[in-house]
Amino acid sequence: MLVSEIFSSLQGEGRNQGSPCTFVRCVGCNLSCQWCDTVYAREGGTDMPVEEVADRVCTMGYLYACITGGEPLLQEQDVLILVRTLNDRGFALDIETNGTRDFSSLQPFASICMDVKCPSSGERSDLDLLCLITENDAVKFVVRDEKDCRYVSEVLSSCPIKGEVFISPVYGSDYQAIANYVLEHHLPVRYQLQLHRILGVR
Repeated sequence: MLVSEIFSSLQGEGRNQGSPCTFVRCVGCNLSCQWCDTVYAREGGTDMPVEEVADRVCTMGYLYACITGGEPLLQEQDVLILVRTLNDRGFALDIETNGTRDFSSLQPFASICMDVKCPSSGERSDLDLLCLITENDAVKFVVRDEKDCRYVSEVLSSCPIKGEVFISPVYGSDYQAIANYVLEHHLPVRYQLQLHRILGVR
């Protein structure tokens, strides 16, 4: 399994924002978002046996872990073994994915957070995957401007989503304008600033 880093921090976004968490950051991504804050994870890293990754996670002292990237589903089989192993060891698990690959094989073992790409990212997610989202999962939109907010409105009106939906401003964007849009258009979302960016942690 090709890993960029394993570290503990506070979960910066999603359903478990603020919770101490161990992160496994996988190497490689099939997208190139304009505002990506983990460009370093697109290449390099260390090739580790999955069992060694699981053991490292266990030594960090938390029973909550997040598999992220890059795009972890580029290594789906290794990630599947990892989450099965950690699930058997009593871990609560999240997987952060860019919504371009089927994640259904992982849902019995982990909560999915599908990051739907908005226009400002320069990329697109596969919106057909939204039908796979369950009440145990979540969907996140990272938005930079009104055009992105309008895109969120369009997606939510055309694609029923069973999981919780979050909207997070790109770090440094106009937070108030985005909050105003959410309120004025009655978006069924939870507005959430990216805690890890505010605190300056990974």
